Order: sequence, then C-alpha cells, then structure tokens
Amino acid sequence: RSSKPPGCSPRFAGVAVPTGCAAGRAPRAPSTRSDIRDCSAEPPYLPPTATNTTARLAVLRGILRTHGVQAYIVPSTDAHMSEYISERDARLGWLTGFTGSAGTAVVTRDKAALWTDSRYWTQAERELDCNWELQRTTSIESIATWILKEVPAEGNVSLDPFLFSIDTWNSYSRALHGSGRTLLPLETNLIDQAWGDQRPPPSSSEIYSLPAEFTGSRWQDKVAGIRQRMEQHARRPTAVLLSGLEETAWLFNLRGDDIPYNPVFYSYTLLTNTTISLFAEQSRLSQEARQSLRSACPGPLCVELQEYGQVSAHLRRYAQGNVTVWLGTEYTTYGLYAIVPQEKLLEESYSPVMTAKAVKNAHEQEMLRAAHVRDAVAVIQYLLWLERTVPQGQVDEFSGARRIDAFPGDPHRGPSFESISASGLNAALAHYSPSNGSSRTLSAREMYLFDTGGQYLDGTTDITRTVHWGEPTPLQKEAYTRVLMGNIDLSRLVFPSNTAGRTVESFARRALWDVGLNYGHGTGHGIGNFLSVHEWPVGFQSNNVPLEAGMFTSIEPGYYQDGDFGIRIEDVALVVEAQTEKPFLTFEVVSLVPYDRNLIDLSLLSPEQIRYLNSYYEKIRAHVGPELRRQQLEDEYVWLQESTEPFAVSSAGSAAAGSLALAALLSVLLSGLGA
Repeated sequence: RSSKPPGCSPRFAGVAVPTGCAAGRAPRAPSTRSDIRDCSAEPPYLPPTATNTTARLAVLRGILRTHGVQAYIVPSTDAHMSEYISERDARLGWLTGFTGSAGTAVVTRDKAALWTDSRYWTQAERELDCNWELQRTTSIESIATWILKEVPAEGNVSLDPFLFSIDTWNSYSRALHGSGRTLLPLETNLIDQAWGDQRPPPSSSEIYSLPAEFTGSRWQDKVAGIRQRMEQHARRPTAVLLSGLEETAWLFNLRGDDIPYNPVFYSYTLLTNTTISLFAEQSRLSQEARQSLRSACPGPLCVELQEYGQVSAHLRRYAQGNVTVWLGTEYTTYGLYAIVPQEKLLEESYSPVMTAKAVKNAHEQEMLRAAHVRDAVAVIQYLLWLERTVPQGQVDEFSGARRIDAFPGDPHRGPSFESISASGLNAALAHYSPSNGSSRTLSAREMYLFDTGGQYLDGTTDITRTVHWGEPTPLQKEAYTRVLMGNIDLSRLVFPSNTAGRTVESFARRALWDVGLNYGHGTGHGIGNFLSVHEWPVGFQSNNVPLEAGMFTSIEPGYYQDGDFGIRIEDVALVVEAQTEKPFLTFEVVSLVPYDRNLIDLSLLSPEQIRYLNSYYEKIRAHVGPELRRQQLEDEYVWLQESTEPFAVSSAGSAAAGSLALAALLSVLLSGLGA
C-alpha cells in the first residue's frame, strides 16, 4: 500500500485505487474520512478511537528532565523480545494509544513520533491523537535521523537496555556514533515511572506441568539433547542462556498464562553441563511441577529454582569463571548480553533450544494434525452460522469474533490470539480486531475476513478465510483468486532440502505480481504445540532458519485495498519429504477448511492448480467429515460436502489471459503499491 498522500486516485470498476501523488503536487486536502484523524483541520479532528495522550506525555517529559534526558526510545516488546505481551508490558500502547503489535516511539522535550509498518498505518491514524507524528517506516536509520534532527548536540538519548535486542542496540549505537549525542542506558524504566500505580499488576496464576500425553518427550530427554549439542559444538560452550519464554516452557514441559493467548510464563534458564537454573516466581509453581523439576536432586538433572529477578546477578557471578555462554542474539536483550564479557560469549541467531523446538517429532506432528481437525470443525460451524445469520443483519464484527471463539471444544484452552473479524474497509487493516461499540455490521454486500486460532493441549492453530455472500466485484474476485493461486503455488512447491524460506516466498506473491499487486506483511510464521501462534525461528523472512522436515509454518498471502476491502488466505503446513528421487521437500497442508467458491474465478487457475484444489478437498472430506458425523453435526456435514464438490479441470484458463481483467491497473499499481 502506498504511503503517499491520497486524493489523486484513478478509478477502476467503480473502485478507487491509491496511487500516490507525484512530487511537487499541492498539499493534501483535509480528509473526508471520519474513521481517521485529521491534524490539518482547524480544530484538529480526532475519531472516537483516538486516545488523549497530553497528560501522559507531560508526566513523562517531567521525568525526562529529572534524568537529564533529551529523548527516550520506547519499543513495543518486553524483556524477552516477545511479539505478544502482557498488559503490564504494553508501555507503547499506554503512552501512545496505538495498540498494534509492532512499533517504536520516541519522545523528546517537545515532540513525539511513532514508527510502524504498513500493516498498521491506518490503525495508527485511528488511534493516535495529534501529539504524535506518524512515521511510515520501521527502519532504525529513520528513527536515528529524526533523533539527530530533534536532539541538540551533547544531548542524551536514553532507553531501557532490557527491552532492546542486541542488534537493535548496536544499530542505535552506530547511528548516533560521532554525532555528539550519547546513547544512555537506564535500567530504571521511565515509562513505568510515568505509568505509576495505574500499571497493571504482574500475573499470579499457576505455572503447571503439561500432561505427559501432550508432550513430545520428557524434559530430561530434552535437556540431554541440548547438552549433547553443546558438547558437539566446536566452541564447546559451558552454558546456554534461554531468554525466550517459549524456550523454557518447551524445555521443561511447563505452561502458564502470563501473556494473553500464549501459554507461557516469565522465566529465564541457565543450562550448564552439570547444573540447571530456572528463574521464575517459585511460589507460582504447582506442586506437580515442583516435584517434576526437583525429582533428581541432587545431580545434573536437578533444577535449581531461583527467583525471576535474580537472573542478572546469577549470570554476572557465573561469567566470572572460565566459561562460554551460548545465546540467541535475535531475542536476548542487550541488558543481559552486556553482563557477559565478549570473549566468553558464543553468539548465534538462535539458541539450540529454539532450533530443536522448531522441528517437531512424530508424536508432536500427529498432535498438531489432530488439533487442526478439531479446529476445522469449529471454523465450519462458524461459516455455516454466518451464512444463516448475516442476511438477517444481526451479526457485527465483534459478535462474530465472540462466536468463533466460543465454538471449539476439549481440550481447547482458548484462542491463540485476539480474533480478527473484519468486514468491508476494516479488512484492509491486516491486523484489525473489533471492539464492542465500534463494530461494523456484517453484510452480504461486502467481503468479510476472519483470522482465528485456538490453543489446544496438543497444538496451536491459526487459519484465515475470506468470504462474500453476495455478488463480488470483478476486482474483488480476481484479487481473491490471485491470492488463492499464491497460496496453492507455495503449498504445492517441491524444493531442495536446506532451502531458506525467503528463497521460495515469492511463489506466494507471483500471481499478484503478474498484475502489479502485492501485500505488506510476511508470508508465514512458525507455529507451536500449545505454545506461541507465531513461533520463531521458522518462516519466510530473512532471519528465519532453513526449512527442514518436521517444521510447521503458516502460508498466508493477501491483498488489501485501503478503504474498501481486504483478502487473506492462511493455512498451516508441515514441511515433509517430497516423493522425489533425491531428498527434496514440500508442504503438507494441515488446515482443513474449504475456500469460498463464490470468490474463485476458475478461468485464472491452471489445470494443475485445480487438481491440487480437488485433492485438498478430498483430504478435507476424509478427515473432517467423519469428525462432523461423530459430533452429530449433520447440517455442517452437508455444508462440507457441498463446499468441497470437485471443480471441473476443463474450467481452467490461462493465467496470463486472466490478467487482462486488471490490465488497466498495472501502471498505477506498480507506482502506488510499490510492487
């Protein structure tokens, strides 16, 4: 999507297509939209979704003066580099009002700015008040350039070193080096000071052991496997430091609920050749969990329990010896990293625990497959319910989200993220979630996108479907079909072993690129067994590890027409060995919900793509049909049979010829959407 001003868009088939204005054009006119802010109006216009941050900024600026700080940098993450965070750690959200999952704010004595990516530009315009400049990028170079402009020479630029990754800290340090500005780490978090007693309390819920039937292996065997990797490494590290919350939860088969939708708990682990130190709130460990961890004491499989806040002091003492500490630089904070002398560090992008967790064993694979069958039943129930109730005009985005969250059964432990339920123009916001009181009514005249997932004791799920109950426009139908083509092309791809995800990612975009369309988010992410819905280090980004058999990833191309509609089709797939003479890989899709027939233009699909669809639909019938019957969901079973009727291969056309329908868009979209 274009970051250039609106107001100069041609139209195609009655749909405005943003292209941006050429340099030198007149300033944009005041916005006529009521859902976003307009700070150029007099007085400035703010939608009801915006947060008044004047008082918060005034308090923070007073604290800045007290500490002699000219600029303070605020990230969107927590001390474990978690993507999803607790309310207690939502410092960026409290300060700015912006609720997106990715962003950085900088506050000076008289200015404030927020940086975020294209997924959240419109959302930020809805949630920020006019105290904030919106910077439509996430590059540290952009942030540093702004700071150099706004902070005088000899000024202090400060941050909390326990909220920034090593790479991010180093990037800021390089950007400010030689400028006369000092990058000043402050372990006292200034946002927490400003937030005061209004900051939410820490979690007090129980940390519990996962039942044995839902674990891939005993925690003692996992520890032995990691120690073996330590011995086999050329550097022979003496310890592994675990900072990612999923790492400790997976290693010890423990779970908690410190972060909404994520069954993890605040913790660190220092695993050495002969000892194990777990840093967590001891009083919250269940009796069963405590017995499991302490059953082999004393000895090399005895877990020494220490308080969460003691990790820095413990690591400092350990680093005084003749040691080498192995850590993952992608998610270890600079605050912890700086404790260990450089010569005693073994730095790799991901720890051996993170990479071991990414490859599921046979039992974990079967559990995730089973979870997706049950999840498909819930999604199909929801789709049938929508078909029956939307035409009556009694469903809105919020009630729809509540409904889908209520469907799954045992062993369901709640959603795996806040469900996205978006109709019409709201679906153009890639990560929109409705709220009670500001929710659009679903209509058979508009497209509807829902992205939902469940936490089951045997697996985590994530699926997106886009539907239309009426007559879609030619643009909507072709855009949907091209998104589907991208999903199919990547899902059926055969590729060499040890291939990086970023190498094959473009297969999901090719059908869109053919006509100058694109999307601004990643194409996929790893997923866990009753852990995080976005699980490092699997996926299609440049910082993901090469794909291996046993890894699960989502495949989720999309297209978003700002102010009009949005499309995403997301499935979870297992990387498996391909039926080839030499060791190649391919994907086995484990999400089992049919696509919307009303939005598919078969003339765009190739015969191979249609055959893939028919094979996929046979699989859905074989796996989900019996489960629907077992649960006596006969209406849903009939719906499934109708929705998975095979397509006629003779309906296939030439994808190249199909692009003519959007030929009029090509030139403007190439410039306006940055394809």
